Amino acid sequence: QVQLVEYGGALVQPGGSLKLSCASSGRGLSGYTVAWYRQAPGKQRELVASIHSSGATNYVDFVKGRFTISRSYAKNTVYLQMNSLKPEDTAVYYCNLPAITSGVWGPGTQVTVSP
Repeated sequence: QVQLVEYGGALVQPGGSLKLSCASSGRGLSGYTVAWYRQAPGKQRELVASIHSSGATNYVDFVKGRFTISRSYAKNTVYLQMNSLKPEDTAVYYCNLPAITSGVWGPGTQVTVSP
């Protein structure tokens, strides 16, 4: 069984950086694509980035060139390095396993980008 927990969210100024972590306390993540999503207040949840079990990555256009998704198989953790943060990046960030239809959403971690 997979149970995900997100860490690393904080208040940061525009242009700043944060690194988020997605850790599994249950079944290992090595065989799964892991994806980061975010949801701003009053808005729909949206995909941010994903990383395949092979390590191949994919990004949506609005974070391309600023965010980097990576994973540590040894630590059973997926990361999201966020640079050049903008106020529009403010949201609760979640990780999930797209292959599991019902979802294994963690509690999320709040990222706030504000002067």
